[in-house]
Amino acid sequence: MHARPAVSFVVPSLAFAALTAFALPALAEDPRTPSPEGARVFIISPEDGATVSSPVTVVFGIEGMEVVPAGTDAPASGHHHLIVDLPQDEVDVVHAIPADDHHIHFGGGQTETTVELAPGTHSLWLLLGDANHVPHDPPVMSAPIEVTVE
Repeated sequence: MHARPAVSFVVPSLAFAALTAFALPALAEDPRTPSPEGARVFIISPEDGATVSSPVTVVFGIEGMEVVPAGTDAPASGHHHLIVDLPQDEVDVVHAIPADDHHIHFGGGQTETTVELAPGTHSLWLLLGDANHVPHDPPVMSAPIEVTVE
């Protein structure tokens, strides 16, 4: 009779090693592009506290950096992302910005948009992303504004 190899200990160890190898890179920060001192983004329109109708035209402003399309790797540059109804402290600023109903990408280098918003109160703010949609270091983000849609 042959002895059965003790693979029951090896397989779980290999499985754990493989899972760890894939999970650890996901926990690491994405490489971040430095932002120049004093760089800022802001919402030109609508004004904070405005009562508006939907669709809402939002105009973006920037100082100290240049707006370029996503994928453009130039110093002191990036593209806008409009963050809707999310507090700033709940947004991940060390990984690529997701694309969903709360994170709207403007990878073409756009500086304004028209968004459909349901009636009620909404918060809006901007977060600049680099060529790969990753926030700069430190992040370049606007103060949030609040609008009421009638």
